[in-house]
Amino acid sequence: MRCAICKKKAEVYLPHHNLALCREDFINFFLKRVKKAIDDFNMFEKEDRILLAVSGGKDSLSLWHALLKLGYNAIGLFIDLGIDKFSKLAREVVEKFSKKNKTNLITVKLENEFGGNTLPQIVERTKAIPCKVCGKIKRYYFDRIASKENFDVIATGHNLDDESAFLLGNVLNWNIEYLAKQLPALPEEDGFKKKVKPLIYLTEREIAIYAFFNEIYYNELNCPFSKKAKSHFYKESLHQMELSFKGLRIKFFKGFLRNQKIFGKVEKNYSLSPCKICGYPTSKEICGVCKIKINLGLIEREK
Repeated sequence: MRCAICKKKAEVYLPHHNLALCREDFINFFLKRVKKAIDDFNMFEKEDRILLAVSGGKDSLSLWHALLKLGYNAIGLFIDLGIDKFSKLAREVVEKFSKKNKTNLITVKLENEFGGNTLPQIVERTKAIPCKVCGKIKRYYFDRIASKENFDVIATGHNLDDESAFLLGNVLNWNIEYLAKQLPALPEEDGFKKKVKPLIYLTEREIAIYAFFNEIYYNELNCPFSKKAKSHFYKESLHQMELSFKGLRIKFFKGFLRNQKIFGKVEKNYSLSPCKICGYPTSKEICGVCKIKINLGLIEREK
């Protein structure tokens, strides 16, 4: 099989594009897909400071690599959750990537923020749902650091598989509020920085290939708390359908983006104000993260 562009021997075949590519042209294809997403949704400009949430996985590290290659000012933010081997390996690969590519990295160690408690300890002591409390804590530090360090935008490594799985779950459960705001770029509002997802046009397989071709070493371990996540079921269901209907995921997601306005704009029945303890925007008197600290006995609840 020959590369569709240069006619050299192809190394990659992309079924949903019916496209065979050599290594060099695949890398160019990948970068163009990232740039297209950035331009299509006006995510950011070359002069903007981008805070990239990096987990140590292939998605966030490949995105970081692509943004640097495209000339964007992207700085990584890694949150060390303290999950045994998983977090240790994740931190190692993120630090190695940062050093190799001569780019800056910000690290938040959870146990330093929660009185010596790691995520597993927080979950055990507060009886919280792991993925829910993890997401809450991560969003908190993404926003806090982006505001404190004057970043223009927060980027995450969510890809086409992720977004189509989220979409399927939201449609099956008719989560209108989420469908109304499931966009690749969310504007800055209510004290929160703009949030973007530049990998929306790329599949997990394409990202894995990009990582391999560019010798990006990443954490291949799965988070032990994510085993029962519904998103895995939705993702696998779409994968099985994709085997029979090539291009189904991209058609499904792009069709949603074209028609997303039919879900309207959800009117907020709440207002945000600064948390009485830390100042973080919240609909309650005390934000979710400060409540966790109260439950852990790290700070006292105001009477």
